[in-house]
Amino acid sequence: MTTHDLAPLSAPAAALPAFQHELRIYWEDTDAGGVVFYANYLKFMERARTEWLRGLGFEQEALRRDEALMFVVSDTALRYLAPARLDDWLRITVHPTDIGRVSLTFDQQVWRGDQLLTEGRIRIGCVDAASLKPARIPARILQALQT
Repeated sequence: MTTHDLAPLSAPAAALPAFQHELRIYWEDTDAGGVVFYANYLKFMERARTEWLRGLGFEQEALRRDEALMFVVSDTALRYLAPARLDDWLRITVHPTDIGRVSLTFDQQVWRGDQLLTEGRIRIGCVDAASLKPARIPARILQALQT
């Protein structure tokens, strides 16, 4: 996916409402200049997706332990628009945009107040925890996404 493929991300996502997760920026998140290190935005987005899934009633560790299933990232594309800095309070949104039988695609944004800092499209796949081969997303999770 190229950068120009992200153009529609600023528009509202699909009919599902956006989930939001907030966090503070600490020293450990920044480089020597107090600016958030670029790869950390992926961590922030991962945390938001984890909390989104938890908010639906599903915990990833229980899914791995009880059903031998995991979600793994298969594709990412990010656009950096403005830097986040030490002590900033950020809001990370999660918009599921494509729900398949074995994968989910999300449009995610990182905001400081009303300023959009970073936007990305992340695709995750459901895999068997032992073999890491694709597996169907459990029906109850897919059902929760349809409501």
